[in-house]
This record gives sequence, structure tokens and C-alpha cells, in this order.
Amino acid sequence: MAMLTLATWNVNSIRARVDLLGWFLEERSPDVLCVQETKVEDGKFPEAIFERSGYRVVHWGVSAWNGVAIASRLPMDRVERGIAGDGVGEARAIAATIAGVRVFSLYVPNGRALDDPHFVYKLEWLSHLLAVVKDQPAPMVLAGDFNVAPADVDVYDPTALAGATHVSAPERRAIAQLLEVGLVDCASRQELESPRFTWWDYRQGAFRRDMGMRIDLVLASASLLQPSVEYRVDVEARRAAKPSDHAPVLVSFGGWSGG
Repeated sequence: MAMLTLATWNVNSIRARVDLLGWFLEERSPDVLCVQETKVEDGKFPEAIFERSGYRVVHWGVSAWNGVAIASRLPMDRVERGIAGDGVGEARAIAATIAGVRVFSLYVPNGRALDDPHFVYKLEWLSHLLAVVKDQPAPMVLAGDFNVAPADVDVYDPTALAGATHVSAPERRAIAQLLEVGLVDCASRQELESPRFTWWDYRQGAFRRDMGMRIDLVLASASLLQPSVEYRVDVEARRAAKPSDHAPVLVSFGGWSGG
């Protein structure tokens, strides 16, 4: 059975990364690509870069902030924008069914600070996501920028980040609840060495010094990981000129044939 490869990438403004995105689509050629933080309205979304590489793409963007997309070489149906109950209308989630698998491209709220109302919004948003997952028949893949590092090993210095968002107990509990209903963090099936992280600040030479966090996650139904799964962080895109502060993550699923 051939493996099907899904990638996820927070591009931090798709119009600023068009050339880099074109390189990625041609050189890495994933079957499915989930994109976050496109920062563009639907009418200004650069569909042509995907079409030239043989992808169909669906996008949801309502302003110069947020924005999510799914591109696929395979047919997509049941496209839905948003998650039930979030009630805000921010472009943070888009889903489509691809070869029998429900795929979600997600841009979870940042949270800003533990005492900020946006942090409450983040936890509520993740609660709504959990409700959607519980109601969704398997198999499924949740891919995107979760803005949560699931464990201390997923940050460069747990002590330095104590008391900050992305590493707090409530946020990590929200991710754990997604795993408790049957999803698997695909990174957990590999012995991760450097590069482990998926995000590095632009400042203070953070990428060069590997001062990063693993906040871009791929959570999948266990059936998709059998008989094998391959996971990697593509740091070459982060090394490029004018990169996103996130690196793409690629996962190849042995249990998702694409047939």
C-alpha cells in the first residue's frame, strides 16, 4: 500500500511566501497541504500557485489576519469553514474529506497571556474543537498551528517559559483531551532528534540557536498510522530567504492509501 503524505505549514502571510510556497509544492510535493495564517481575504488568495502544481485548494480568509486553507492533489468534498460553537467568525478552521479521511487545517488562537481574555477564548475554542472531534466519525487528521507545546521536551527551555502561554497546564490538558478520544500525536511515533521544533522567533538568532517550540502538530486517527508512519520537520524552508517563522511538518501515513 502506497503511503499518502500530508504537510502542514503556518506560512505567516501567504503573499509574502509565494515563491517559497511554489518551491515547497514542487520539491516536496505532498498529497495534501494544510496552510495557516494566510493573512488574506478569499478574493485575494493566490490560487494560481497551487493550480500550477496540480492542486485544488479551498481557503477561508476574511481579513488580513488568520486564514486557513487545504490544498490537495486528490478530490475534496464536504468542505466546511469554522467549527461549531466558536461564535466569533475568525478564519481559524477549514475541513474537507479527502479519500475517506476528514482533514482539518487549524490555526488555534495564540492566547497572548494567561491573564488576557484571549487566553479564555483560546481554551473555549479548543473545547469547541474537542466537541467537533467527538462528533466526527474516524478516520480524521487535525493539522496546523495549535499554539501549544504538548510537553516540556517540546520547548527549548521550560524554565524560561514558565508562566507563559503555549506551555500552561490548561492548554496542555486541552491537547491531552484530544488524544484521549482516540487521536495520536504523529510525532510521538518517531524518535525525534534535531530538528524537533517547528517554530522559532525571528529575534535574537532564535533559529540559529535552536531556541524553538514544537507547536505545529499533526493529530490523526490511529488507523491511519498502520502499518507505518513517517514524520519530519522540514527546516530547509525555515533556512530560506524571507522564511515564515514556522517550518513545515510532513507526515506520511501507511494506513491512508488515497484510493
